[in-house]
Amino acid sequence: MMTKFLAALLVPGALALLLAACDADKFSKLRPGVTTADEVRQIMGRPDLEWRDPDGSRVWEYPRTPEGMVNYMVVIGPNGVLREVQQVLTEDNFRQVVPGMSKDEVRRLLGRPAHQRLFPMKGETVWDWKTKTEPGMDWFFNVHFNQDGVVSRTSTNFEPRG
Repeated sequence: MMTKFLAALLVPGALALLLAACDADKFSKLRPGVTTADEVRQIMGRPDLEWRDPDGSRVWEYPRTPEGMVNYMVVIGPNGVLREVQQVLTEDNFRQVVPGMSKDEVRRLLGRPAHQRLFPMKGETVWDWKTKTEPGMDWFFNVHFNQDGVVSRTSTNFEPRG
């Protein structure tokens, strides 16, 4: 039984499916307006990063990259109760990434990237997030930062799998 399970993890995309199934179970236990911050931590674990908003709310980042195609931001209101869960890797959020944004602003909007690659000859760093998987290839949304850590442009690409 365990051998079949481990073999399934070696199949492309199997880990992403396993993560999605685990997330569905965890998120089904979260109730906006009811679940406390402590309960969110018990269910979801420690967030990757915490952001503080001016109204006193906290936003906890739960990335599912590099294998997953989702990143979650869990908003805890100033009263310590779950306000909402947001899946932030969306076309609307990708359109909000514009030249001049800082790395912190992009991270707050999209969560942790799947990859961060430095291209010294171009003088840029590229962050990417997987957006979809097709037979034999993965698609990515890319954000290009100049040497000052500021967005210079965005792009998309695909990479063959296997």
